[in-house]
Amino acid sequence: MPQQAAEAAASFPEIDAYIDGLPDINGALIPVLHRAQEEYGYLSREVQLHIARRLQIPASKVFGVATFYSLFTLEKKGKFRINVCLGTACFVRGSEAILRQFETDLGIKARETTEDFLFPLDSIRCVGACGLAPVVMVNDRVYGRVKPEDVKGIVEEHLKRGGE
Repeated sequence: MPQQAAEAAASFPEIDAYIDGLPDINGALIPVLHRAQEEYGYLSREVQLHIARRLQIPASKVFGVATFYSLFTLEKKGKFRINVCLGTACFVRGSEAILRQFETDLGIKARETTEDFLFPLDSIRCVGACGLAPVVMVNDRVYGRVKPEDVKGIVEEHLKRGGE
């Protein structure tokens, strides 16, 4: 099947249902992109083209918005995005040891993703929760006063949720 035909045949029922529920598609691009990324974890080329067709806008506009805003990603990142804060308050309270423990437990280095695409691991500079230092974020959940021995429990908690 030629590539264009395959892209045209791609089905995204979750996005279609979301768009169909909107009162008006004008100005809906950013909310639709948010929903698509929430649903699929990233904005693939196929999803972007589908959104462009459904919203009746040029694909270049969808791509432009998706690449302009840093909270959108065009690459598959993984389901449970782990970010260890290495800002000053977290660093002086041992966040580097926490990052190393995640690397050991997951068998990857920072800026890598586990083979099952469940856990991408990275560091961030500050999450603004210095009073809870050291801080780890998994997606939007903040873990405060984390110790290296807490890492295994954090990973196991999300492994249990892996099928959600």
